[in-house]
Amino acid sequence: MKLHRAIVLAIIIVLLAACNFTLAEDVTPPPGYVPPTPVPTLGPLYPASAPDIANGAIIYAEKCAACHGVAGLGDGEQGKQLPVTAAPLGLAEYGQTAQPSKWYAQVTQGNLDRFMPPFSSLSDQERWDVVAYALTLYVAEKDLKRGRELFETVCADCPTEIFRNQEWMASISNMELAKILRDGTPEFPGLDSRMTEGGFTELAAYVRTLSFAAPTTASATLTPVSAGGGTPSAQQTPVDGTQAAVTPEAIAGFGNVSGSIDNKTGAALPPGLKVILRAYEHGADPSAGPQEAASYESTINADGTFVFENIEIPEGLIYIAETTVEGLDYRSDLVIVEAGASEVILQPITVYAVTGDFSPLKIDSLQLFFDFAGENSAQIFAVYTISNEGDKTIVIDMSDNQTVPFIAPPDGAEGLGYEATQDSAVFVPTEKGFAMPPDEVPYGLIAFASIPKEKEVEISQSALLPVGLVNLYLPEGMEAEGAGLVDEGIQAIQTTNFHVYSISGINKGESLEFTITGKPQNTTDNPDITQNQTLLIGVGAFGIVLILAGVWLYMRDRKSLEDDFDDDDEAGTGDSESTLDAIIALDDLHRAGKISDAAYKQRREELKGSLKRKA
Repeated sequence: MKLHRAIVLAIIIVLLAACNFTLAEDVTPPPGYVPPTPVPTLGPLYPASAPDIANGAIIYAEKCAACHGVAGLGDGEQGKQLPVTAAPLGLAEYGQTAQPSKWYAQVTQGNLDRFMPPFSSLSDQERWDVVAYALTLYVAEKDLKRGRELFETVCADCPTEIFRNQEWMASISNMELAKILRDGTPEFPGLDSRMTEGGFTELAAYVRTLSFAAPTTASATLTPVSAGGGTPSAQQTPVDGTQAAVTPEAIAGFGNVSGSIDNKTGAALPPGLKVILRAYEHGADPSAGPQEAASYESTINADGTFVFENIEIPEGLIYIAETTVEGLDYRSDLVIVEAGASEVILQPITVYAVTGDFSPLKIDSLQLFFDFAGENSAQIFAVYTISNEGDKTIVIDMSDNQTVPFIAPPDGAEGLGYEATQDSAVFVPTEKGFAMPPDEVPYGLIAFASIPKEKEVEISQSALLPVGLVNLYLPEGMEAEGAGLVDEGIQAIQTTNFHVYSISGINKGESLEFTITGKPQNTTDNPDITQNQTLLIGVGAFGIVLILAGVWLYMRDRKSLEDDFDDDDEAGTGDSESTLDAIIALDDLHRAGKISDAAYKQRREELKGSLKRKA
């Protein structure tokens, strides 16, 4: 199978895992089947109400920052794993030319060419909110301030209703808006004669804010990107222990940051429990991302509250508080300081009792994808949607054999690793594995496995937890037979056809057993090792892994898929170069500890052999 087809399959897996839309629109569903939320269709290409950028900041931190980066520079940790570069929304060259309506369409319907799924979990207004916030990422505070000053100076008598027209403002970019401000329209006189020193870019950035709703305090989940130290604590004692002057009363630009612990452990909090407040700001270097500007330490009061008094709270600073209970780190949602604020209130940090009993977990759905393009083995991609229905944080210990104890590969299959899905609730890393606090958002997990390829492939999939619904996705031309399977027919997903089966209601301890026969249509076994899709994913707790496209795809993130993986390749000049890229990437990953020694040696020998055959 050519690599391009594998990439399409990867897109489909991520899309289904993140967005949970049904593939059986015209087929009678199995008993007990609950249709998931469909991918949203485009509504009017302008918001019904003025976008709330504070709410947009919350959504961006939760849904977007992992790929696009906190500052929108395309440097998010998940974005670095993609075979293409996440869009740098926070760069002026990118943001100035963006039409809000087009960004809204991508958030609504996704952009599979860039590995971006649709966000069906957001309402229509929430999508506009996050688009509006993303449009502010490239605008520096000093530029916005200058734009406001220019507006008050040269546009005091301007008809500003046009800038609050949501339909019109959603259709133009800031670059287009700057041109309109300069040259004018029939409804708006140009300002070129009034602004002899320029500044239309800054003016347009400010005018854009006139179409936004009045600001409110924003908060969202954010993992700090850097660590700092030696900065004052709430009691004016720096983290390094030296003394600093006490500020006796609040002054301009200073104030209090307060929060609380929502204690759901069922026991009193440990005496003397510490809380750390971290502040982040955008540095002068736009490529560096948010940097930790200060860190403060305090003791949580007996009633679970805490306050950091008389600390600097300039506009735009990001605050997040964290504490450690029973060895697990818990964080508050973030807060972005609003202009003129004298007090910042954080959302409560919720902490739970801890248990190693994972029986409260339930697998809501399991989607099994099968890839038979390999010469000697078939690959299995199992996408799990998991809920923690208990009231405790469940700690998963993987120290013995580096496997997730509530997930088993099919009998006879070799497990190859795991990866969290994009819209998953946040797994909390631990020294020996990970933890899963109760969360309204389900956890998403992809497990990879390989099984010997036979004329008839017998699959026995054990259920270590109750499973709600199972879907099988086989290449077109292949069939499955087993008790309880419902044939959903051939269904197209993007450019690939799958033969789909379903079964509902597998109890804990039972096994799903079926036989796969047939041969994939329009595919042939490819002896070229650079096209073989054997996964070399190290078993671990959600570190950086490479999915499906091969290690060399990791090194080509700024080139288009069409150019990199041309199936025809009539000239035949790129194969050796690609193999060398693969060897270099493999060496880098092994040095970083992301591939086991055995897998590294095996794959490197295969690549070297392939290179010799091409010489």
